[in-house]
Amino acid sequence: MNGELKETKTSKTFPIIGMHCASCAKLIERQLLKTEGVNTATVNYGSEQAIIDYDANIATDEMLSNAVKSAGYKAIISERLASSSNHSEAVNAKSADEINKFDANALKDEEKKKELEELKLKVIVSAILSIIIFIGSFPNWFSGIFKVVSLGPIYDILSNNYYLLLLTSLVQFWAGSKFYKATWSGLRNRTASMDTLITVGTSAAYIYSLLVTVLPEVVERLGMPMTMYFDTAAVIITLILLGRYLESRAKAHTSDAIKKLMGLQAKTARVKRDGVEVDIPIEQVVAGDVIRVRPGEKIPVDGKIVEGISSVDESMITGESIPVEKRVGDVVIGSTINKHGTFLFTATKVGSDTVLAGIIKMVGSAQSSRAPIQRLADSVSSYFVPAVLMISVATFVVWFLFAGFGVGFGAMIAVLVIACPCALGLATPTAIMVGVGRAAEHGILIKNAESLEIANKVSKIVFDKTGTLTEGKPIITDVISTQTASVRYQNPFQIAASLEAGSEHPLAEAFVNKAKTEGMQLLPISNFMAITGYGIEGSVNKKKFALGSRSLLEKERISLERFEYDIDRLEREGKTVVFLTSAKKLLGIIAIQDILKTSVESTIAGLKRKGIDVWMITGDNEKTARALAEKAGIANVMAKVLPDQKAEKVNELKIQSLTTSNKHQNVVAFVGDGVNDAPALATADVGIAMSTGSDVAIETAGITLLNKNLETVLSALELSKKTLNVIRQNLVWAFGYNVILIPVAMGVLYPIWKITLSPEIAAFAMAASSISVVGNSLRLKRVRI
Repeated sequence: MNGELKETKTSKTFPIIGMHCASCAKLIERQLLKTEGVNTATVNYGSEQAIIDYDANIATDEMLSNAVKSAGYKAIISERLASSSNHSEAVNAKSADEINKFDANALKDEEKKKELEELKLKVIVSAILSIIIFIGSFPNWFSGIFKVVSLGPIYDILSNNYYLLLLTSLVQFWAGSKFYKATWSGLRNRTASMDTLITVGTSAAYIYSLLVTVLPEVVERLGMPMTMYFDTAAVIITLILLGRYLESRAKAHTSDAIKKLMGLQAKTARVKRDGVEVDIPIEQVVAGDVIRVRPGEKIPVDGKIVEGISSVDESMITGESIPVEKRVGDVVIGSTINKHGTFLFTATKVGSDTVLAGIIKMVGSAQSSRAPIQRLADSVSSYFVPAVLMISVATFVVWFLFAGFGVGFGAMIAVLVIACPCALGLATPTAIMVGVGRAAEHGILIKNAESLEIANKVSKIVFDKTGTLTEGKPIITDVISTQTASVRYQNPFQIAASLEAGSEHPLAEAFVNKAKTEGMQLLPISNFMAITGYGIEGSVNKKKFALGSRSLLEKERISLERFEYDIDRLEREGKTVVFLTSAKKLLGIIAIQDILKTSVESTIAGLKRKGIDVWMITGDNEKTARALAEKAGIANVMAKVLPDQKAEKVNELKIQSLTTSNKHQNVVAFVGDGVNDAPALATADVGIAMSTGSDVAIETAGITLLNKNLETVLSALELSKKTLNVIRQNLVWAFGYNVILIPVAMGVLYPIWKITLSPEIAAFAMAASSISVVGNSLRLKRVRI
């Protein structure tokens, strides 16, 4: 129909400023989900990011921003101009710094910096005022000291109730203004947060003290004590602000990995324009530009070398310290460092399309995603604040009836302040952020938090053979002619190489390379066809030939009886044997060998020490597969598996009967690199792709290894284990803190030991709980993997 817009489903990630606890994130989620066109919304308190799936034809940036604003927070929804299609705007920008102003993350950092400075000012001012209020509130303690130093008149002013009211009002309504704003926003949206508890608790103390100051007769007539709580209100707000300031500073370090990656980007590029080499801002580089890189310089963007030879340090991307030799035709990655030679390359990917930009995006998305273990904390947090409000009222009523107003009022405020959903909200996301960032530093890209968590539970791991366990650079080792005098084709390898020249099979390159090395001319092939699971076929001078596995001969009913000895010898050496046939006759036997990667044996041994069952999957026959597996130290082999059967085999492993020793988990990981590995990577509980493989495999996998070192698999599993350990520690602390200290604040120890928890101590404990969770998560930055 004319004018009807086609649904455009897309996703967007953007920062949010102003969240203080998990309840804030829940409120923002609710408001985003109410927005027309938004299908799903996830807000992560730890990373302060929102991830939404929405229809771009319905939901606009303005609508999303307004939804967040209606919840009382600020969304930063912006895109870097240099990454957009509007190249002219980027080119017209005055400098790279000016362009960076359009980067949402840069804007977020700027906003967070302003927020931190404002918070710092409020902490300093409220701390000074709170000390004065505290001194003025206890004349029995301090009046004598002031008189000794001849400052008695000054203390009379400090201890004046109206003076204390003035100072406390500044702390309550200026320093604590955000608590009131957040509480009002929550009430408008029928929800409550940590700010609600702080507002109710401190306001109760402030209002009661106000009544004692302004209407003392009324308070006395009601039989209420003439106790002042100005110091309680001021000190609580100061301590909580101090806790938030320290927490914000600590949380800033959880995103160090992203900042470090962004700092790797080159600022300028030396580009050939109109025959002249000129230095231009990186944002002005376009695909197709020819760029010169000199020794010691960063490679500006991704591209392909067209002139020159050099070695490139790719450690910041892959984690491998040894420089990689680069020649004409080789791909170079933006932000890596040219070590020695000078070369020219053509830019192929710029802006948001570069490898580094993709890594930054993936790391950011993973840091903002939710792990399954977080669901319990989220569920508890959603009921936590209302439950605490009810508990605090019940606490006041009970103690008011049995011990009087003073005990009940203090206990009520202590309960309101001690409760801390903040620690619960931070327990998982802060650890995920640090863990994912730490992984990126070691060349491990984790797509989402779920993959990181599940990797800790892997009980079986399946390795694809070619390109994963092996170097992926097979060579021809043996060519055996089986022709008789009646057959005119004397060189079976020439025909085989000519057939393979049109094939996309991983082994094809070995045939073509050997033909080139020997100066062999390839023959023209017609009617070329790939036969899945069997091999390939084509015609030379109208005569049909086929090249393939033993299955091909079985299909053609060609006997191998005369050559079984030679075939058996080759297969026991771990070589793949293929056969050239024509007119149901065997013309030649060709053996190919792909050597194991140097890191395979140590990787397999490490996995076994972890108690993980290791499997190898390959299309090779049983003998060849077993020979290679034995060298690698792998006992479990799935041989003669067609490409489209890999996913099925992985699924079989997943549903196998669980052993008694492992009855609680049967998590299967698959490691592969090819296009035909994508279904298996998706089927496995954890898909691990080698970055040397296809884009499809990398897109499908939950974890991508940026280097060729297979030991990185061990590193990924170890990091998952350590991250989950930290998350569990955080959750135990967060839950334990509330389970133990809320009853103490309620006064359960008072009847026996006369122990109560003052509201000020409760505020200190609440702030300390959040800081301790963030600090524990930051330990992951130092762990060895």
